Amino acid sequence: MFKFLINTADRAAVILSTLCLIHCFVLPIILITLPTLTSVAFFSDERFHAWLLYAVIPISAFAVVSGYFHHRNWYVVLITSIGMSILVSVAILGHAVFGDQGEVLVSVVGSLFVAYGHIKNFKTRKQLSQCHQATIKVCS
Repeated sequence: MFKFLINTADRAAVILSTLCLIHCFVLPIILITLPTLTSVAFFSDERFHAWLLYAVIPISAFAVVSGYFHHRNWYVVLITSIGMSILVSVAILGHAVFGDQGEVLVSVVGSLFVAYGHIKNFKTRKQLSQCHQATIKVCS
């Protein structure tokens, strides 16, 4: 059951990071081509980034910390933490520091770090589990 929770958290974090990437790349194009959506689109608001962070931070922390206790790989923790730190700094400093294009670029980089960290976390745990199963079969 616990592995299921960690796997679900890793997948959710990757999905949320992908959602952020889609938001950063696709939304500006949609708003340019369909300007009437700017008044109704919650997604064009800065609050959208905050809501994504409210979801990503606890999910990522749970998955990566739990994964670390399983595989003891600091690289996974480092990569994911860098990504989350980038996303938090963009949310706090925003386009006032990074500018409009810079904010998008830095958000994309942060999202890629988070997604990569969770994919690596998932694969490392899976690989270690397979190794343990193979050892048990040989020893039995």
